[in-house]
Amino acid sequence: MTQYAEEFKSSIAARMLPPNNAEVSALSKETGIPKNTLYGWRAKYRNKNSELPLNGKSVAKFTAVEKMAIINDTAKLNELELSEYCRAKGMYQIQIDNWKRDMILGYQLIEKRKTEPVKEVKDHSYAELEKEIVRKDKALAEVTALLVLQKKFHILMEGRKEN
Repeated sequence: MTQYAEEFKSSIAARMLPPNNAEVSALSKETGIPKNTLYGWRAKYRNKNSELPLNGKSVAKFTAVEKMAIINDTAKLNELELSEYCRAKGMYQIQIDNWKRDMILGYQLIEKRKTEPVKEVKDHSYAELEKEIVRKDKALAEVTALLVLQKKFHILMEGRKEN
């Protein structure tokens, strides 16, 4: 059984954890270390690092409440502090920026809906729809009649060619 130095284990585990998130199968091929061993190291170091959000939960799986909490945590941080926070949590600044943008757009949409007057359905629109249906039914009947006539014409022409 091969023994690995703790420093080596931690460096490999760091590559498997955020923000790198290297695939275990790729690392296994690269290093020659069995996949099961790598999975064990990843679990061990993921649990050791309590700074990771929600015990290593993927940033893509955060709920809106969790995202809002992170936005609040980072609101007053300067650039350097924000970079450190992101490294510790295994995320990227752009993700937080995107969450802020999405949240602002969502609030703007809600405000717009509150201020927009509700459009009333006009009574005559139903009558217009009925007229449209009748017009389309007539067009469909006409096309059907033309297809039937065309088919009969081809049958007659084939009969003449045979004679």
